[in-house]
Amino acid sequence: MSHDKLLDTLWLLLIILTLAGTLLGESADPGLAVTLIICLTMAFKGRMVIDHFMELNTANRKIRNMMRAYFYVLPAVTILTSLFGDWLARLTTL
Repeated sequence: MSHDKLLDTLWLLLIILTLAGTLLGESADPGLAVTLIICLTMAFKGRMVIDHFMELNTANRKIRNMMRAYFYVLPAVTILTSLFGDWLARLTTL
């Protein structure tokens, strides 16, 4: 598969995942399963953008790993907030 064809396919996949996530977020009942699906999608989409559209797969390893870590830490924090939101709110309230 040529590079341009790969980018076109990934772009289309990212658009479909974004629209599916929006539909899921608007129509599904809130819960851990929905949060997990959204977070996994968030991590996958971030990784694809970093590696293929920003072309950081050939960049300095430290910069690449920091960007990748962001898209793994952010979904993890989202899940933890979903699980322990009330406790975090009490912890941060004056």
